[in-house]
Amino acid sequence: MNIKLIKEEIENNIGKEVSARINLGRNKVESFDGVINASYPFLFTILLDNEIKSFSYSDVLTKTLELQYK
Repeated sequence: MNIKLIKEEIENNIGKEVSARINLGRNKVESFDGVINASYPFLFTILLDNEIKSFSYSDVLTKTLELQYK
């Protein structure tokens, strides 16, 4: 998989719910549910209940961020 394919997949799923799992290093993992909000040239955003988190496509490529579509 490359960044172009990841970007296309995320753009095709804008507005859909996802479960995200972020590896923060040193055995720290954060999980949350949200909605893919927007896609930009170098990053995308996920809307949570009261905040927006942004991630780069390389986070998905390196498996720092794992997304599961609902």
